[in-house]
Amino acid sequence: MTQFWTELAGLDQRLFLLLNGANTPATDFLFKWVTNKYVWAPLYLYLIYVVVRSYGKQGWVIVVLSVLALVLADQLASGVMKPYFERFRPCHDPLIGSLVHNTVGCGGKFGFASSHAATAFAFVTSLFLMAGRRLPAIKWLFLWAFVYAYSRVAVGVHYPGDILVGGLVGALTGIVVARLYFYFGKSLV
Repeated sequence: MTQFWTELAGLDQRLFLLLNGANTPATDFLFKWVTNKYVWAPLYLYLIYVVVRSYGKQGWVIVVLSVLALVLADQLASGVMKPYFERFRPCHDPLIGSLVHNTVGCGGKFGFASSHAATAFAFVTSLFLMAGRRLPAIKWLFLWAFVYAYSRVAVGVHYPGDILVGGLVGALTGIVVARLYFYFGKSLV
């Protein structure tokens, strides 16, 4: 089994180097902008407005629970998984660190799983499941979550596997929170 994980890690490194190495000044600028979580504050505010306008008081419950999903996913990725697995970020990896095209600084030592991917997919999944019936355009936010998560590979701070697992953690967290909403949510208003 150890050989399997070693081969999988090697494949992840090679894929990272391929994707991270496909950079240009334009993509560097784009992904440096995309990966900045504060750039997206207007999107979050707009989503709050749209959900509350469409759902009234129940919209506030949906917003709070979507933010809760985001926070839970962040804690799972950063507070539990990164210290437990202790997998180096590519930019800290002694094997490939010198080959990494890093445009935003390296950040913490460990990167498995990506908090950016986990939080984006937790937020979008929970929001889609809770509000997607009245707001079907929310499904397009999955594209945003994918690009936002991928930007972490492009800027040199996460392996594709970190992104994949972070996205799965986020999606599962979003599903759990949405299920809780449908079980208890109607009585919260």
